Amino acid sequence: MSTAPAFNNTDVMFLQMALTQIDEGEPLATLTEERATDPALRTLATELRTQWREESGTMERWLLGWQQPLKADPSAGIHEGHGDLHSLRDADIAELRNSRTAFDRTAVTLLLGHLGNCVETARMETAGGAYPPARTMGETVTARRQSQIQALLRMAAPG
Repeated sequence: MSTAPAFNNTDVMFLQMALTQIDEGEPLATLTEERATDPALRTLATELRTQWREESGTMERWLLGWQQPLKADPSAGIHEGHGDLHSLRDADIAELRNSRTAFDRTAVTLLLGHLGNCVETARMETAGGAYPPARTMGETVTARRQSQIQALLRMAAPG
């Protein structure tokens, strides 16, 4: 009888944190897609949203298949020790929503921080995860987000 490859707490934590990051990033990417004046920034936001839909579907299937919650119990302490990554706050999204003259600059800044956190979470998986497909996803997410960060840095650089 064949058994599926085992998963560990790092795999579960990666998937739960990544789903939270996707949920937090979605309003940022949606606003950017709708309101950015730079077409390259709008395109990047659209790309992110497409990738996040694909990634989150797979992540949810794995967690549900493992009979694990989609979100970590905040009182369980499972996420202790992974560092204190800054989360996007409602105030950040409100600032972006209310931004008029500096919308693109604010969006780029928020996206840079958010995608940097996504890379850190994905690297945690590649370093300590046990489930090979999740480790591969961690590698893919790292490569995608790093490429997007580089594009954002080029947009932020004075031309």
